Amino acid sequence: MGMKDLFSVAGKVVLVTGGSRGIGEMIAQGFVENGAKVYIAARKQAEVEATAARLAPLGTCIPLTADLSTEAGCLALAAEIAKREPALHVLVNNAGANWGAPLAEFPDSGWDKVLALNVKSVFHLTRSCLSMLEKAKRPGDPARVINIGSIDGLHVPLLETYSYSASKAAVHHLTRTLARRLAGQGITVNAVAPGPFESKMMAETLRTFGDSIRESCPLKRIGEPEDMAGVALYLASRAGAYVTGVVIPVDGGILLAG
Repeated sequence: MGMKDLFSVAGKVVLVTGGSRGIGEMIAQGFVENGAKVYIAARKQAEVEATAARLAPLGTCIPLTADLSTEAGCLALAAEIAKREPALHVLVNNAGANWGAPLAEFPDSGWDKVLALNVKSVFHLTRSCLSMLEKAKRPGDPARVINIGSIDGLHVPLLETYSYSASKAAVHHLTRTLARRLAGQGITVNAVAPGPFESKMMAETLRTFGDSIRESCPLKRIGEPEDMAGVALYLASRAGAYVTGVVIPVDGGILLAG
């Protein structure tokens, strides 16, 4: 491979969970525009089909519906991919949920929902896709798992999102654990920890605190789709083939600002 193909993902089969909006959609579009065959999965059929219809003119984007909050849902999605593809080159575990409430009122259900989707689904779906990932590996070009964490799993967030920040710290450590276990099978596992990006999950926070977030960010802006697509393409291409078990903050330097 020449240096000009260093960041190529052309021809790779990619699954992006939570791919109908937000960070998942940003990553999916990056892969679609760069020649990958992309499956996006989400719970709401109308949303995932609308996103796939928007991205389809840019390349290949196929919508699937899945409820990844249960092991059965993860197994069903993996089985659906296996019916359609001989191998899966890239799995992006992006589906997630948030929950905010004051400490005294934070409900047990706010733990169950968030941990099931943010942590357990990463484990269950990765395990369910292992045979397809192993079939995708090539010498010098391992299969890739990219987990979406958060800078809230690396620092203490201002908002009272107890289960969310704990879940993202868990995703980061699960990433390291899986990276060590799966390296011998030709699979790399890395995490991306986004800072603030325009998404439905962040919409209310940005409406309320957007100006102060921009001001406190060393680069003085909110993340843009190209920022998220770029790091995913790096990790999924030859450029990132020797990287595993790392958590990459993509936050404009917010962690540095304390």
